[in-house]
Amino acid sequence: MAELTVGVEAPSFTLPTQNGDHVTLSMHRGQVVVLFFYPKDDTPG
Repeated sequence: MAELTVGVEAPSFTLPTQNGDHVTLSMHRGQVVVLFFYPKDDTPG
């Protein structure tokens, strides 16, 4: 697993949206992006 450091550019990635589309980090280049991660539903943590 890669560790992110403040000020270092995040690696490129593509993820599916809830509508089945895909979003790529590079689509938001030059904008502030906030990523929020949470545990899978019905799991401890």
